[in-house]
Amino acid sequence: MSLGPEASITDETTTPVADAADERNSGEQTIAGRSLKQIAWRRLKKDKVAIAGGIVVILLIVIAILAPLLTKLWGHPVGEWHTDQIDPTLSTPLKPFGGISKDFILGVDPTSGRDVFSRIVFGAQTSLSVAFLSAFVSTVLGAVFGLAAGYLGGWIDTVISRVMDFLLAFPQLLFAIALVSVLPDSFLGLGGRWSRVLVLVGVIGFFGWPYIGRIVRGQTLSLREREFVDASRSLGARAPRILFRELLPNLAAPILVYTTLIIPTNILTEAALSFLGVGIPPPNPSWGGMLSDAVTFYSIDPMYMIIPGGMIFLTVLAFNLFGDGLRDALDPKAR
Repeated sequence: MSLGPEASITDETTTPVADAADERNSGEQTIAGRSLKQIAWRRLKKDKVAIAGGIVVILLIVIAILAPLLTKLWGHPVGEWHTDQIDPTLSTPLKPFGGISKDFILGVDPTSGRDVFSRIVFGAQTSLSVAFLSAFVSTVLGAVFGLAAGYLGGWIDTVISRVMDFLLAFPQLLFAIALVSVLPDSFLGLGGRWSRVLVLVGVIGFFGWPYIGRIVRGQTLSLREREFVDASRSLGARAPRILFRELLPNLAAPILVYTTLIIPTNILTEAALSFLGVGIPPPNPSWGGMLSDAVTFYSIDPMYMIIPGGMIFLTVLAFNLFGDGLRDALDPKAR
């Protein structure tokens, strides 16, 4: 190879530089920074089962919000009786499959002939209201007391931990039955339905916070030894700022996941209390109350039990699937 003046030294030096620039530019395009929210959303989108559960959850929320409108469009007033649809001898719907027809798309109640569709959509409003509000109460109380117990430690941790142990061992159903029996049917200017909703929210939310409180306390015990907490403390930050500005944002993922998983539990608790007669008072619509009424007629009118039971099953399953997918998406150790 010639090394004389005719050799193109410029070509040998400029070409690698251009290649390096191209590689650097391509590297900048492939290594694009993503936030934790973007990573979690990409993981969640890949989980088709969780997305399906989330769609069902959104649909149920829309149904609960638009319950009055849906009743006007495809149903009848929730308390209106239609005795012409009932066999006077057997007290069962005249038409087969629980009285399902173009006028009553989900059939009618035995004995009274009330529209099942209207009671289902208003029952969704009741059940989701109790579930979401009680989950909110449990999350707020559990986060506050769990943070305080995990970060402050000492006698505060001891007292809060013993209170959580006491509430976890306390018979929730017996307390709810005793409390509802002594409270009036309506208070604070509310009707029987919403006053009982507030009672159920208080009972379920108060007895549910120790579960999330234990999770938050355990996570706080590990986070309080991290460098960012020591740095904030060295800069003069006080305990409230460290708790709510430093520790709480790092606990948002487990709190959010547990909240989505506690909602179906609250739905089942409300349905169980209504089934036992201490939940939403009749004739107000409730899925658990409909199951309780269907016990007498399940052998001759099984649709009256299948429809509310199927709604409870579908709602709880959708929340559980979405909560499991959200937990996997927010787990930093998951692939």
